[in-house]
Amino acid sequence: MDNVGQSAARIPRTACVFGASGGIGRALCEGLAAAGCERIYAGSRSGAGPDSAGISPFAFDLADEASIAAAAEAMRADPPEWVIVATGVLTLPDGTGPERTYKRLEAAAMAEVFALNTIGPALIAKHMLALMPRGRPFLFAALSARVGSISDNRLGGWHSYRASKAALNILLRNFALEMARTHPEGVVVGLHPGTVDSALSQPFQTNLADGQLTAPAQAAGNLLGVLARLGPAQSGRVFDFRGEEIPA
Repeated sequence: MDNVGQSAARIPRTACVFGASGGIGRALCEGLAAAGCERIYAGSRSGAGPDSAGISPFAFDLADEASIAAAAEAMRADPPEWVIVATGVLTLPDGTGPERTYKRLEAAAMAEVFALNTIGPALIAKHMLALMPRGRPFLFAALSARVGSISDNRLGGWHSYRASKAALNILLRNFALEMARTHPEGVVVGLHPGTVDSALSQPFQTNLADGQLTAPAQAAGNLLGVLARLGPAQSGRVFDFRGEEIPA
């Protein structure tokens, strides 16, 4: 399991989850609260969040940088030790699904997938990493996917989704290298949660093998367990829900 698990597990005092209204985002908020995190900023487009002690909901729009900047500014006085971006799209709201062939590529659909899976999380990093104090540990994680691995790609297809996640992974690597120069105790990583029983995966659940579909609470627990054992040596990489590194 790489080096994950060799350091002592820790849960932050404060955390922030962007995408708290989704199945896994909500479960991450609830899991952090149950583990003893004292304050959890829970961001969603509606501004609603889990009804639990210590959770502070806020509104943001992944496609509106000004809303992300305003959310970050509101946390400046007490910035979160952990930031988790639990957003992403596989099927667009109009029903456009992942392309199985290059013949179905459409510029507008590709642009929307990249806006939500790559550009939005990158803009969250832009504004949230700027809050991180020097000389103290922090963690920034974004949900990625195993299919974003170039070397692990054996099937092809799902062009925009794969490409958007591969682009996200290289951005996370860039951010990790840049932050390491001034924030040596920081960690920036991507996370593959597995196939979670959520709106994102629902159209693709029919042919899954038994045991391959994970409930949101279990997936969140797996990811929090991985995050709690990460250190600066793992920064810039992508890990799955078992704590195993996914190759670039």
